[in-house]
Amino acid sequence: MEEKIQQLENEIRIIKERNDRVEADKAWETSSVRIGTIVIITYIVASVVLYTIGVKNYLLSALVPVVGFYLSTQSLPAIKRWWMKKYLLKKQ
Repeated sequence: MEEKIQQLENEIRIIKERNDRVEADKAWETSSVRIGTIVIITYIVASVVLYTIGVKNYLLSALVPVVGFYLSTQSLPAIKRWWMKKYLLKKQ
């Protein structure tokens, strides 16, 4: 009996550790650090590419993909909530 209790406690610990990892991963997906890092990397890469191909005002032009990405990160959570409501209502 003691062995069975120990096994169950171990399984619960493993599940809690997994849940912590999943929660951390979900938090990272919406974190401002992640979004800011992607914005900066996108701006640098777009600037280099536009400079390389000879675009005038390449620094200003590089803002287009950055702003597009940023706006998508801000609007997608609202769209996701709408879609989930619709999806869950359909299942009922």
